[in-house]
Amino acid sequence: MKFDNLIQALIPKDKKFFTMFEKATSNLVTISKVLVELANASSPERRMELAKEIDDLEHLGDQFSHSIFSELAATFITPFDREDIHSLTSAIDDIVDHIHGASKRIILYKFERISPAMQKLSELILHGSEELHKAVCELRNMKNVSAMREACVRINSIENHADDIFDMAVAQLFEEEKSAVEIIKTKEVLQTLETATDKCEDAANVIESIMIKYA
Repeated sequence: MKFDNLIQALIPKDKKFFTMFEKATSNLVTISKVLVELANASSPERRMELAKEIDDLEHLGDQFSHSIFSELAATFITPFDREDIHSLTSAIDDIVDHIHGASKRIILYKFERISPAMQKLSELILHGSEELHKAVCELRNMKNVSAMREACVRINSIENHADDIFDMAVAQLFEEEKSAVEIIKTKEVLQTLETATDKCEDAANVIESIMIKYA
């Protein structure tokens, strides 16, 4: 064991952060599942119900982020770098915010149908969220670094796939849609969904940084 790692192992640390991160990413998986259901719902009434669920889950996510930041301010010795705790919290919160933003736009713009690209991007957000939750749950003990690394690699692959879907969907949109208003509305939702996958990758990058420092 490296000397720095030995010193880290001997210093008592507050373990509450691990539980908080696990709860935050569990909430992320839940809100992602509701997003997929929303993207596949056919009736406006059902979409409204699901959008309300997403709104509630977004508020819960804000509470988790606030709790982590408050604990960070009050804790002297943290389980890993304070900057990494802050960055990981912000990235998770950003994913939730973009899911919420996409949901709101779908309702406000009154889409008659949700495009296959929006549905696929929603599924990719869910897959990325599930992989992120797996990686976060391994942070507590750092005993299964290979599983964490594999989850991060899969998140990177998901983000690349989302980029391809977004690019193809926008190209098709410009080619087939004649209404400038519909183009703007659809592209905005697609962009918000795709950005959520970018934020998943940001979170994975933080986890990889933590692995390099402490695994």
